[in-house]
Amino acid sequence: MSRPIQIHNHPFRFLLYLEWILLAVAALSEVSPYPFRRIPRLPLLTFLSIAAYGLIGLRLPTGKQIQKILYTCLEILLISVTTFAGGMRLFPFPYIVLVIRSCLIFQLPGRLVVTSLSFSLFLLTLLRWFQNFPARPVLQNRLRFFLLSYALLFCLSLAFVLLLMNALLTERQSREKLVSANEQLRQYALRIEDQATLQERNRIARDIHDSLGHSLTALNLQLETALKLWSVDPAKATKFLVQAKKLGSTALQDFRQSVSAMRSNPLQGSSFEEAIASLTEEFHCSTGISPAFIMLLGHPLPAEVTTAVYRIVQEALTNISKYSQATQVKIRLQATSTDLQVTVQDNGQGFNLNENTTGFGLQSMRDRTLALGGQFKIDTAPNAGCCITATLPLPRALE
Repeated sequence: MSRPIQIHNHPFRFLLYLEWILLAVAALSEVSPYPFRRIPRLPLLTFLSIAAYGLIGLRLPTGKQIQKILYTCLEILLISVTTFAGGMRLFPFPYIVLVIRSCLIFQLPGRLVVTSLSFSLFLLTLLRWFQNFPARPVLQNRLRFFLLSYALLFCLSLAFVLLLMNALLTERQSREKLVSANEQLRQYALRIEDQATLQERNRIARDIHDSLGHSLTALNLQLETALKLWSVDPAKATKFLVQAKKLGSTALQDFRQSVSAMRSNPLQGSSFEEAIASLTEEFHCSTGISPAFIMLLGHPLPAEVTTAVYRIVQEALTNISKYSQATQVKIRLQATSTDLQVTVQDNGQGFNLNENTTGFGLQSMRDRTLALGGQFKIDTAPNAGCCITATLPLPRALE
């Protein structure tokens, strides 16, 4: 059940103050003298009714429909006591307050019903006030015109209040939906960030297990064999030690690649060209292959684009060094006025697209490309090499 509307959680505090001002003005009007005394006056009853009417406005029901209806009936009863029995002069004010409150507790159909009922009661009160008015025949037409104008003015006032309240409530609901949507987006962003972090950790753990773990295990076996042969055949033991040193170098290279992959800013103050050149140099040192590198940019790239391209090229070179058995690698970066095309091609053993497209490396490159609204494509076949192409859109400011 929804909480009742009170002072501390009132959606529009200024409307509550407006209610008090209207009711206070209506009460003070009872102090001023009447120009005629055709309606019996009971000032004490009027004051008490207005006070009670104001107090019940401090707690508006928002739960069950029956509670709202009973609350509205109590409001109408207090207004009737005030206007019909007390003879309040500014009797339209409580009806305006009634419409304001109905907009806070009812949906649109209920608001229309309460507004129509308020206007009907206003007309009854107005006719009662002026039915015995001692007007000469010459003033009758003026009196009818006054009553018609007064009723029309009040009708327009109710319509204005109703439209204003609907606009305020609609704007508030839109703002609440926007806040809720922003909160959901924030939660989704946190989930995606956590998932990306977990995937990155899993990838690093898998890399350490597959490369560094394998190298260290082989290194340990080479050292154990060398120790056993050292006293028997030092020359052969030396060969095992040389092999162990190579495995140690490989393990160190794998460790450096894992550390590089964990960096949040892979460029680290270097220019984009220097960072890509560093990747190709590391690849050459670890594999002996010197990639053919072509970069045609023409203008600086946004930071998010350079980071994504760096990671794509890094992941592509890592996959080539691990799986492709290639002897030639080509890297091409070419920018146009609308997009940037990244191509990494090798002449390795390739693979079957229908069997091997869900690896973390390929998925990571695809996700980075799609996250920037780009297109990712793989052209490969067994014994036919592999060509990875990522096309990234560039901001219009670069056109």
